[in-house]
Amino acid sequence: MTKTPPAEPDDLFDAADESRFFPQKRTRNSVATAPAPASNTHYHGHRDRLRARYREHGDAALADYELLELILFRLIPRRDTKPIAKALLDRFGTLAAVFGAPLHLLQEVKGVGESVALDLKLVATASHRMLRSELRNRQVLSSWSAVIDYCHAAMAHETKEQFRILFLDKRNALIADEVQQQGTIDHTPVYPREVVKRALELSATALILVHNHPSGDPTPSRADIDMTKLIAEAAKPLGITLHDHVIIGKDGHVSLKGLRLF
Repeated sequence: MTKTPPAEPDDLFDAADESRFFPQKRTRNSVATAPAPASNTHYHGHRDRLRARYREHGDAALADYELLELILFRLIPRRDTKPIAKALLDRFGTLAAVFGAPLHLLQEVKGVGESVALDLKLVATASHRMLRSELRNRQVLSSWSAVIDYCHAAMAHETKEQFRILFLDKRNALIADEVQQQGTIDHTPVYPREVVKRALELSATALILVHNHPSGDPTPSRADIDMTKLIAEAAKPLGITLHDHVIIGKDGHVSLKGLRLF
């Protein structure tokens, strides 16, 4: 009697593979196996409750991490986003710092990939543009708190120094807002001649200088003061007024005009 040789591993694999495509006939006494319950679905009710609370009571009813969760719901639809929201706040400290964080630092947080980090920066950009739109066609000097809010949102959490100029017309309305230079963690090269040249190109009659201190401390340095005086002196003969130089820190700002430093 000839014995059938045992199935080789490949034969066993093929048989198992075929069984997935050719359903077996059910007998009268067979019992259908119930599908395994979906895992990680416990957060769906939580999402609905958060949305309902926001709909009925607005953002005042939510903690910062819950607001961040609501945003992350759309970006990460199949995961519990509460741990990610809390991890982001633990890493960066505040909601503003989360949105102000650089892409590569956001991606260091577990659960945040490149696409999620980009979407968080997109939210931050929309917020900045909304604040900037509040300054358009308005007298900037009479909307000073809006100026500070915008500059703080745009620059306070940058990891490198930025030198920004607000160019104003004769009514002190905003013509343009431009980042002129970007430097290192504690220095930005600024050239008074280039500042004045750009003001003339835009037909600006007044300027507000703004730069950030990544250290968080907005106290002006001697270099900040000297540079401000040079720009004011270069602009004045051409009929261009320097209204102020504002230094932005993480938790506040300093006005060199207010301190009478130029």
